[in-house]
Amino acid sequence: MANVYEVDSAELIEKSADELKKIDSIKPAAWAPFVKTGVHKERPPLREDWWYIRAASILRKIYVLGPIGVSKLRRKYGGKRNQGHNTEHSDKGSGSIIRKILQQLQKAELVKYVEKGVHKGRVIAPKGVALLDKVATEIYTRINKSKPKPAAPVEDAKPEEKAEKAEKQVKAEKAESSEPKVPKPKKERKEKKKQEKQETEVKEKPAEEAPKNE
Repeated sequence: MANVYEVDSAELIEKSADELKKIDSIKPAAWAPFVKTGVHKERPPLREDWWYIRAASILRKIYVLGPIGVSKLRRKYGGKRNQGHNTEHSDKGSGSIIRKILQQLQKAELVKYVEKGVHKGRVIAPKGVALLDKVATEIYTRINKSKPKPAAPVEDAKPEEKAEKAEKQVKAEKAESSEPKVPKPKKERKEKKKQEKQETEVKEKPAEEAPKNE
């Protein structure tokens, strides 16, 4: 069984958003079609189902980073605002959208509020873990099925054949090394050197010029 760390996050969020659409307690607010997701944005989102995409993204972040609160999530979904010639500064995302989605996820029992020492906020609930792991497993299985199967490994020669081949090679090397090298006779070597010397002199000697007709 796969988990959220083994698949692409963008695909996981898309598929998880489709699952969240089936839950009655998670639905866009009445003002969702007209609102911006932060002061750094110039227009509202173009996608009609952006609410479910944001809810799935928040659910994944809680899975990975929980416990996490609204303030940290606002920083995660913030960005830089275009201020013309002035220096750009980072702005936080909309807290109202995040707060409303967290309430819906908690009502659907996908997340829960806890306090762990100095940390407090939402953590993923067992139902939320099951949902994300189910989607991740479907994606992981589909990707692995589409991959081509590796070719079957070629069977190596049998151990007996390997040993026999190695033994033959060793015998051949020994036979080659044991053969005595017969030196050439001294007279034959002298004649060969003399012949090579004559051939060199012929090559280096310039051709005789033809006699001029008077």
